[in-house]
Amino acid sequence: MLTKLKKIILLLGDFAFSSLALAITLLLRYPRAEFTSHWLGHWPHFLVISLIWLMLFYINGLYDLNLRIGRKFFRCASSASLLTALISVLYFYLNSRTDITPKTNLAIFIACFFILFIVWRYLFQVIIGAFIPKERLAIIGFNAHSEELIKEIGQKTGSGYEFTAIFKDSGELTELADRIKRENIRTLVVVDDFGQSANLRQLLFDCLAYKITIYNYPDFYETLTGKIPLDAIEANWFLENLQSGRKNYFITVKRIADIIGAILILIISLPVWPLIALAIKLGSRGPVFFRQDRVGQNGRIFSIIKFRTMREEDNDRSMTVEGDKRITRIGAFLRSTRLDEIPQVINILKGEMSFIGPRPERPETVSDLERKIPFYKTRLLIKPGVTGWDQISGHYHSPTLEDSREKLQYDLFYLKQRSLYLDLSIALKTLATMMSRGGR
Repeated sequence: MLTKLKKIILLLGDFAFSSLALAITLLLRYPRAEFTSHWLGHWPHFLVISLIWLMLFYINGLYDLNLRIGRKFFRCASSASLLTALISVLYFYLNSRTDITPKTNLAIFIACFFILFIVWRYLFQVIIGAFIPKERLAIIGFNAHSEELIKEIGQKTGSGYEFTAIFKDSGELTELADRIKRENIRTLVVVDDFGQSANLRQLLFDCLAYKITIYNYPDFYETLTGKIPLDAIEANWFLENLQSGRKNYFITVKRIADIIGAILILIISLPVWPLIALAIKLGSRGPVFFRQDRVGQNGRIFSIIKFRTMREEDNDRSMTVEGDKRITRIGAFLRSTRLDEIPQVINILKGEMSFIGPRPERPETVSDLERKIPFYKTRLLIKPGVTGWDQISGHYHSPTLEDSREKLQYDLFYLKQRSLYLDLSIALKTLATMMSRGGR
């Protein structure tokens, strides 16, 4: 709850300071007596610019409470501001419905808002954050799961939680109510019931009067990390959370959006296909397109289509690794900008893929991981995607067993939580990756 409140305060603050930046701009440029008329003329158009700016802040991760002011923060803020400036110029000079052509005003506004934004975010981090204290959290149970939670809470400084206490055995539970009152604990996470489910249930019921929130371990871990803890769920979790019948409306709308989006991208991108093809052919010998069998929804095999990014010579078709020498110079560019993925719109139109979903794997990889990782086949319940929740997690996952397990944790989270809002969020953050050339 506190996390949502902080994000809302950040958003409202950003919007308020964008309005203040416009007010300062107009006061610097015009007599005070004319302020109201100029405000009424400028505000509707600068509102559009502000909304674009806030959207770019979002897709650049500037509403991630774990992002502290530092080098990455300034890089993301500068990138969003530069792109907003370019869009603003296009908006004013291509918009025939406005007679405002504010070269100087726009420059002053952008400079003012950027400075105010930095000051506001610093004040939020140093001062306002202190007035909204973190929610004090206690854990019932002491094992590998509780240690993992403590580590995650320590790493995610913007999560809104502060680890306060841990009850390591059933004997310590006699102090539960007293410590909740004394230490102002507001969240309890049950990791282990010590084999006393009935007694613990009664204790927790008695504590509800203290207005606390109680989570089981899988649900809290999911909320905190955006992943599903594989080692803490059983078969009934899938029956309770992954019933596709509840998603019929979403599935229909998503398919319509996939078709419309794929057609638009195909039409817009088609003129550059010959240029990309020429660059690939000049860069190395081999075909323009790369095709490979992948496993799709319900285990169906299909041929994925991409622009070729690797040399054909001495290529054993093994999975790519960081700094892979087989990747050509043009291939590295295509990967970093995700342009190599464009031909997958053909797979989307054929119904083999979606824009958003788990990444499709090779048949031999799926067969191997099914034997080694519990519930791995579950990710095949939906269509694979060009991008997905795992791809925007900020972690590069290698083909190792450990990384494949974590990848599945993200995929299961998407399977459970998939919605139009989540898909839009993934799409916007993928755009940020493309703009920053952060693809691999």
